[in-house]
Amino acid sequence: MKLSGCNFHGVIVIVFVMLSISSTSAMTNFNVLNFGANPIGRTDSTDSFLKAWTAACGTADSTFIYVPKGRYLVGSLAFKGQCKSPQIIIRIDGTIVAPSDYGVLGKRENWVSFERVSGVSIIGQGAFDAKGPSLWACKASSSNSCPLGTTTLRFTNSNNITINGLTSLNSQMFHIAVNGCQNVQIQGVKVIAAGDSPNTDGIHVQLSTNVEIFNSSIKTGDDCISIGPGTKNLWIEQVTCGPGHGISIGSLAKDLEEEGVQNVTVKKTIFSGTQNGLRIKSWARPSSGFVQGVRFIDSVMRNVQNPIVIDQNYCPHSENCPGQVSGIKIKDIRYENIRGTSSTPIAIKFDCSPKNPCTEISLRNVNLTYLDKDAQSFCCKVVGKVFDLVRPNSCL
Repeated sequence: MKLSGCNFHGVIVIVFVMLSISSTSAMTNFNVLNFGANPIGRTDSTDSFLKAWTAACGTADSTFIYVPKGRYLVGSLAFKGQCKSPQIIIRIDGTIVAPSDYGVLGKRENWVSFERVSGVSIIGQGAFDAKGPSLWACKASSSNSCPLGTTTLRFTNSNNITINGLTSLNSQMFHIAVNGCQNVQIQGVKVIAAGDSPNTDGIHVQLSTNVEIFNSSIKTGDDCISIGPGTKNLWIEQVTCGPGHGISIGSLAKDLEEEGVQNVTVKKTIFSGTQNGLRIKSWARPSSGFVQGVRFIDSVMRNVQNPIVIDQNYCPHSENCPGQVSGIKIKDIRYENIRGTSSTPIAIKFDCSPKNPCTEISLRNVNLTYLDKDAQSFCCKVVGKVFDLVRPNSCL
């Protein structure tokens, strides 16, 4: 039996956006310094960034916004779309810094957000520094006064988006979120946060189509990449993860009516010291959602707690789901060339729904060990096949 690829529409093309200032001479250029931005970070530059965006957005030509080296203190930035400009390139070579007081941003959903934009590229070697550790410490103290926290960079209801080469440091919550978008490419990004930082997903994708994530390094305290309902045609390749909770489809079944996840490829990934490797998880409660057409190919596990896991009985703290079963339908999931080490005896765990068993699950060329010994596998309510060498011995 030969593994088939995902049924993507069109051809995946990696486009490297390597623009210098001189190569943008044909574009209308806007430098945030000319709008009053302070590169030393002593005064707030929020208005300067918003003015630069307004000028670029209102120009009929393709435009270029430049953020030179320096440190720029900014509060909440909401960039709205429906621009005259057909293309806006934002090059960040400096560091965008959040206020030291986490309360300034902590009650907002987003720090830097783009809504209903088209043809926007964020490139450069700069960084977003969200100053998250003080909020994490507040949450660790079990104080009821801590705000939820803010997502560092979010695109909503947008299309033809590129994020290239940036670093996200110490986000209060999610680092990068893609919600309701089409044709998004993320490559060469670095995500950095402590391994115990709460809810700091590296990249979150949901309700989006044709998203590509390439050549990125994610070190964080939650999922390196989380894939939510309504995600279609997602390609992930050459991503390193750790610390973190791995690459997760889910959590699903949060809502009774929920869109499915389909056509997902995860290829050439490395997991180091993570809680999970390749995970699909759903709450143990009713839902109309589904997962199908997923390919996990060429992954290396290095001391990973749960290298391969499907968990349809996810119910942290036993809240809002005891006694129920997952309605998520999971089928056509393929694992090929997965190798490395598990830090727990059970390297493969398929814990599926009693009501909706997992079907068409396949393992090919899987070699996972535990302390240089044979690991174990666990299967519940799953139907599938094994091809070629599979270690540990599969319970399929």
